[in-house]
Amino acid sequence: MENETIKYERMRDDMIKRQIEARGIKDNKVIAAMRKVPRHLFVSEALMDQAYSDYPLPIGEQQTISQPYIVAEMTAALELTKNDRVLELGTGSGYQAAILSQIVYRVYSIERIHTLLIRARKIFDKLQYHNIVIKYADGTSGWEEESPFDAIIVTAGAPDIPQFLINQLSPNGRMVIPVGDEHVQSLVRIYKDEKGIIHRTNLGGCRFVKLIGEHGWKR
Repeated sequence: MENETIKYERMRDDMIKRQIEARGIKDNKVIAAMRKVPRHLFVSEALMDQAYSDYPLPIGEQQTISQPYIVAEMTAALELTKNDRVLELGTGSGYQAAILSQIVYRVYSIERIHTLLIRARKIFDKLQYHNIVIKYADGTSGWEEESPFDAIIVTAGAPDIPQFLINQLSPNGRMVIPVGDEHVQSLVRIYKDEKGIIHRTNLGGCRFVKLIGEHGWKR
């Protein structure tokens, strides 16, 4: 029987080749992070053998872990450097934060569902990802006391772009956020230049769970 560690390493390599590189992701930092982080540990034991497949998976509480390509696309769009401080809205399974943690100096992640927060924290501790700081709160207001951030990533669909988050971006800051209605969104990249002018780029269609909170969708 194939060693479990080797089996999942092989599945990760196949994921990188078929889903990430084949679709044009060229950021070596993102590829290296996704090759290293054990995605199967961020889903239930029953779904571990599906963890590297090309689709999202349920993680409980009506939430999902995004398909690998979406994680790679959003991470690459942030154009991250090793000194960056990044804010994530929606810790969820913790997988996206784990990928970020392999690339940047520090990740600040906010989750509104306490059971998901606790589960993610346990996984981070097990994997010794000590540069991830997480908080139980309404993420739509951001994390003002730790701002400004070099990058912000929003892992749930918003009706529009919360001004709170734009305010918490540093000059030359980048943000990736799904924006649209409750069923389908566009993945939008925001760049805030040195003068504070906002530049917006549409990266294509996507579908996320709703961003719930004061400055997102109401409960």
